[in-house]
Amino acid sequence: MADVPLGTAFDQLAEIAPDTVALIGPDGEMTRSELAAASSRAAREFAALGAKLGSLVTIGLPNGTAFYAAVLGAWKIGAIPQPVSAKLPPAELAALVELADPAVVVGLESPGRPWLPATWTPDTSLPAGPLPPAVPPSWKAPTSGGSTGRPKLILAGLPGMRDDVVARGDTIRIGGDGEVFGVTAPLYHNGPFMFSLIALLRGATVLVLDRFDGAHVLDAAVRHRVTWLYAVPTLMGRILRLPSDVREAADLSSLHTLFHLGAPCPESVKRAWIDWLGPERVYELYAGTESQSVCVISGTEWLEHPGSVGRPTSGEMRIGDADGRPLPVGEVGEVWMRPPEGTVTYTYIGAEARERDGWESLGDLGRMDADGYLYLADRRADMVLVGGSNVYPAEVEAALESHPRVLSSCVIGLPDDDLGARVHAIVQLDGSGAEVSDGELRAHVARLLARQKVPSSFERVDHPLRDDTGKMRRSALRAARLGDPAGTP
Repeated sequence: MADVPLGTAFDQLAEIAPDTVALIGPDGEMTRSELAAASSRAAREFAALGAKLGSLVTIGLPNGTAFYAAVLGAWKIGAIPQPVSAKLPPAELAALVELADPAVVVGLESPGRPWLPATWTPDTSLPAGPLPPAVPPSWKAPTSGGSTGRPKLILAGLPGMRDDVVARGDTIRIGGDGEVFGVTAPLYHNGPFMFSLIALLRGATVLVLDRFDGAHVLDAAVRHRVTWLYAVPTLMGRILRLPSDVREAADLSSLHTLFHLGAPCPESVKRAWIDWLGPERVYELYAGTESQSVCVISGTEWLEHPGSVGRPTSGEMRIGDADGRPLPVGEVGEVWMRPPEGTVTYTYIGAEARERDGWESLGDLGRMDADGYLYLADRRADMVLVGGSNVYPAEVEAALESHPRVLSSCVIGLPDDDLGARVHAIVQLDGSGAEVSDGELRAHVARLLARQKVPSSFERVDHPLRDDTGKMRRSALRAARLGDPAGTP
């Protein structure tokens, strides 16, 4: 079959099997023919509002069928979908809109340019037939605030043609007809956006969830016989904390791949899922949205290299100092990446790459073993320097979260007159039983980590410290405590 633009590719799937269910969303099911028609109407609506080849279309819709109609509609006129949170505050939206200059904003009010409301669905009075083929110059443009909070757009280096885009699902075993792909995170994030659309274009049915509590996701995976499940470690932990009888009763025999990414996975959580499903069904990916280089690791490999996120399957990675100079095997430094030769994987709008002699860093720290497997330490911006010793918050958080009563944690550095910085832990407990003392938490971490890594102070919160995608802004939590004396222990 000849390579075709993404919008045309989906219309071809609809012609082959019009009654096959394409989407199972919180707002109902949609067949391929229904989604093809809805996206063609969306395309014509966007075009009437000024979108055209190469335009950005900002999409701020919640998880549901309308989101996919908007994305496919943008592709069908050669526009570039730019997903954002449906809950984006007006000030953040204004900053992104100023940067992106989209032709249309869908789902969020944006004074001064064409916008469509949160209740938008494609206009049924418009024609539903196919449009002339159009190739978006970039197939997606996700956003990132980064550690600084300043927005940037990351335009994918691939144009919107089917073959190269869907090929990105090969390594991670995304199937086509007869498969059910479960997406369990907000679609404005790059991972769920990218992989669910690849699954859709490969012919799978996409189960779109908008609630990410453990019981709901597990029940949906069982009822819909999910074959490929996207997850983040936060959700994996929520499912593991369900009563044992609930988990034991869950029939996951249809599931051939649990695929997780988006945040560091605690070793206890990873081992528990491998024990539950078997190592051959658990896969993990490490990469930035920029995709200069990508690591993938199976559960089988992980058992041989516990804690690793794998070896590069695309591009190159090496560990270097702040200037990019290579460091010895086993030494922690910055993770520097280089794309395959002759390949441009992305373009920034609103940012400059951290680059040294063709190698780029996203600010992650890690080490490599003698076999070339990568082990992440933390973000360069989040590292805490305690009396000259490097403390990586993610390592301390993993130790804290191995305590049976700790649901989530965030470790930050706060000023200290003697050591320069002290390790401060913010923890969310499960709320059952007696209070867990600072001493008990401190002793738990001390059994696992060196003395300088043990938190010297603690505070409790009653809400999760990571969002539904597994993301956490340590810099914002630290700034809040430094700016509010009442909040600084």
